[in-house]
Amino acid sequence: MQKIIRGLYNLPKSPSGCVATIGNFDGVHLGHQAVLTQLAMKGDVLGLPAVVITFEPQPNEYFLPQNAPARLSRFREKVETLRCYSIQQLCVLRFNKKLAQMSAQDFIKTLIVDGLNIKYLVVGDDFKFGKDRQGDFALLQKAGKEYGFQVVNMHTFSIDTMRVSSTRVRKALKAGNLILAEKLLGRPYRMSGRVAHGDKRGRTMGFPTANIHLHRCKVPLSGVYAVQLFGVEGEPVLGVANVGVRPTVGADKALLEVHLFDFNRDIYGEHVQVHFLQKVRDEQRFNSLDELIAQIKLDCELAREYFKQQID
Repeated sequence: MQKIIRGLYNLPKSPSGCVATIGNFDGVHLGHQAVLTQLAMKGDVLGLPAVVITFEPQPNEYFLPQNAPARLSRFREKVETLRCYSIQQLCVLRFNKKLAQMSAQDFIKTLIVDGLNIKYLVVGDDFKFGKDRQGDFALLQKAGKEYGFQVVNMHTFSIDTMRVSSTRVRKALKAGNLILAEKLLGRPYRMSGRVAHGDKRGRTMGFPTANIHLHRCKVPLSGVYAVQLFGVEGEPVLGVANVGVRPTVGADKALLEVHLFDFNRDIYGEHVQVHFLQKVRDEQRFNSLDELIAQIKLDCELAREYFKQQID
């Protein structure tokens, strides 16, 4: 990806135009990847750059902040994943009152026609846009004939006869089905962040952890997992991770803590990626630190056994 464009007023209209798609792209799952491949191929045929248009915050987070589903990927994680595909530009629109109140016709004129000069647009056939969600696929097709751009719908991408979607990935993660989540994503589910100083409680218990602040209101999974950590020398490093609020010690914000096996280097400040491979257990509250320590020992044994089985 060559460029990130932020906001409607920074849109660099090109005389030749571009090909584009619009969506949240949360998780960038296999369905999204099929769209990105379709878009890149069309861009190559037409000799035009491929552009992904997305929103921050996501529309459901703006309208229903307390009830919006947990994100599969933060914005930075989404950008990191999109860089793997032949996308020349990422256009990020701030979803605020002004954008929410924009009519469907103004959205088409401001963004698609005058803003990016889109020649080929890929959206879902259930795509809604504009004030009160008045705009739809049919309106885009009508506008396309008027302004000279082509509109096509995203091809449904299915696995096991079921459509691949961000909602389905969330359900798989919530159920602890990491194998299904990996099938839907085309890769293990991962979270990333910078290793920060914590309260050092894990070190005093004999299990030092790399603490990664998630900067999320909600997390799509919780519990204890066998993981691989990337982003440090010698990657991947095997370990066991806890995602949650640590009920035994009374934390109030979700934190990702990773205990790395046979590892004692200082990695504070490193930006790392944690791949979740196998759920060990749900998060639970213990009556004492001794009970917690005993359970962590068992968690490590189970995680090591999982990795041993993968090698065998």
